[in-house]
Amino acid sequence: MSGPTRFVTDSSLDQLARRLRFLGHDVLTHRGARLEELFEEAVRDERTVLTLSSRRPARHAAVPVVVVPRGELAAAVRLVTAQHAPATARWSRCPSCNTMLQSRSAFEARGEVPSRVTRAGTPLTWCPSCGRWYWRGSHVERLERWFDDVLGPSRPSPG
Repeated sequence: MSGPTRFVTDSSLDQLARRLRFLGHDVLTHRGARLEELFEEAVRDERTVLTLSSRRPARHAAVPVVVVPRGELAAAVRLVTAQHAPATARWSRCPSCNTMLQSRSAFEARGEVPSRVTRAGTPLTWCPSCGRWYWRGSHVERLERWFDDVLGPSRPSPG
């Protein structure tokens, strides 16, 4: 396995991008981008293109690419994680926009998250880019089980 790889993709792989972000992978998504634009972004920001297409623009032959299987989310997650280390710990990136999440107090989240969450004293994280709040609820447990089924039992994340 190599060191952390930064990825770029389009919205056709949005569900894969979200799952990879949950695992700590740095994945930018450009909605409506053409394949050529993804390759230009990859060159500009030293990223690897995640795509469903085996087609590659000739002038970008040296750009690293991961072609993932169409309609097979679990297989795509296995393919990427087997060859590329995450950039950060699990649950540390916003699944919507890829920004690093920040720890916040329940007081700061009042009125923006359900009161049962703030009363429970659950650790909260917040995305400074899109303003979304996150906490460890039943959805995280379901995703952890899915990751365990797809990747094998998880190891604790660092940090």
